Amino acid sequence: MIEKLSFIENKYKELSQKIIDPEIINQTDEWQKLAKEHAEIEPIVFKYREYTKAQKILEEDREMMKGKIDDEMRELLKDEIAELEETTAKLEEELKILLIPKDPNDEKNVIVEIRAGAGGDEAGLFAGDLFRMYTMYAERQGWKVELMSTNEQGVGGFKEVIFMIKGKGAYSRLKYESGVHRVQRVPTTESSGRIHTSTATVAVLPEAEDIDIEINPNDIRIDVFRSSGNGGQSVNTTDSAVRITHIPTGMVVSCQDEKSQHKNRDKAMKILKTRLYDKLLSEQHDEIAEERRSQVGTGDRSERIRTYNFPQGRVTDHRINKTVHQLEKFLDGDMDEIIDALITTDQAEKLKLVG
Repeated sequence: MIEKLSFIENKYKELSQKIIDPEIINQTDEWQKLAKEHAEIEPIVFKYREYTKAQKILEEDREMMKGKIDDEMRELLKDEIAELEETTAKLEEELKILLIPKDPNDEKNVIVEIRAGAGGDEAGLFAGDLFRMYTMYAERQGWKVELMSTNEQGVGGFKEVIFMIKGKGAYSRLKYESGVHRVQRVPTTESSGRIHTSTATVAVLPEAEDIDIEINPNDIRIDVFRSSGNGGQSVNTTDSAVRITHIPTGMVVSCQDEKSQHKNRDKAMKILKTRLYDKLLSEQHDEIAEERRSQVGTGDRSERIRTYNFPQGRVTDHRINKTVHQLEKFLDGDMDEIIDALITTDQAEKLKLVG
């Protein structure tokens, strides 16, 4: 580990020189790339320097203990050595966590797609509950939510809702939400009080940036059509709805929520790029079986990940066998207890892979 940290420190010194080089500063793209790498490894270098400083003092204290010193000084040194041993052990653990390979998408915005699964109208209502839950969680984090596309059902809720959450680190905290969510409750329409089980699927995709994915204009077909839906101002009066088909993959994205054809086209393109980027990532993950195994269920969207049990007021995450008994608070966006536990478990798994 020390060898790896020493290499990173040397790399940091090299990058520190490069990002102040006038020639590189003039090459904007190159400078941005180097500055980003410099910023990414800086916390590791600072922690390593803190560790080496503590280690140096510890070694000096141990050497002094071997010499001729009075009892009072010996006691002082013993206390300081015990404290430094604790500090260096703690710093070592922190360094191991910092050395875990970073997910390059962690700081990105996300596009969240929620679809009603099994359970008819009740599944659509549950999809609406999940949409509200993520919206409220985003508010708690100070993130912004932008609705991209909706397909509402008549009794409330959604057959499908797609939205973007914009905020630093959104993907790092929400990436574990992909999968099948199950609800157990008595529907309002159920007169006999029987508990129904319904599902909704959630897909959390890192937003694709232009540098991540490029779409050849010849690979897409764009159709415009008249919006349909629940009415409202101008919904059915102009050909503002947009459908984009990506010919090589057969992916189809439709957007009709905006009155402007231009805005619907932009949103549809953003969703398409993000889905194509996600497909690319999935293919890469499939090639790296070990990495996939170390993740806490961020890959398989057919996996049932969580149950929301209303009669017992509890939420259970099946991947880490963790249950919280405050269902209403959880649905109001108070999700951190389970999200933190998922991150901790994922880190622990990945720590095993760090040399």
